[in-house]
Amino acid sequence: MPHINLPKEYPGIRSLFIYRPETAAPLNGLVQQLLYSPHPTLSQGERELIATYVSSLNHCKYCSTIHGAIAKHHLHNGNVVEKVKANPDDAPISKKLKSLMKIAGKVQISGKEVLPSDIEAARNEGATDIEIHDTVLIAATFCMFNRYVDGLATWAPDDLEVYDRMGKQRAEEGYLTPPFKIKS
Repeated sequence: MPHINLPKEYPGIRSLFIYRPETAAPLNGLVQQLLYSPHPTLSQGERELIATYVSSLNHCKYCSTIHGAIAKHHLHNGNVVEKVKANPDDAPISKKLKSLMKIAGKVQISGKEVLPSDIEAARNEGATDIEIHDTVLIAATFCMFNRYVDGLATWAPDDLEVYDRMGKQRAEEGYLTPPFKIKS
């Protein structure tokens, strides 16, 4: 049960965005830029995997499941999403993305956990400064989103089909279109 009176037709952060559209607009704009807009080198699916991984480390059911579903639609592969959530080192992703996931995992603990050796390791795998920057920003942003969603006890559906439909919508449309209503 949410801690405040939220629209019951929308799960997770969507209910918070409907509740407070004034704050939703800049937050949606940020996530649109970070995860959906064109990027010089990181694909939409890779950026969604970073968001998914950080959200899973934070035990945020809604965010890890919805961003996992979005990543699945971008990558056309749900198996890689589950493997990244379990352990990126064992996932079928590039060495560069694995090194970026290590950085994201450290940001999830604390930004001060990221050491020069982590940055050097990512660079040695071909990561650029913008990829490192955006990985840290995605990880930090999703720590905030996870705490926002869970701090107000938003509801998260149990039905994976719901996430799949929402994930398909976000993968196709981005983050600036209205969500569809679902029943809690």
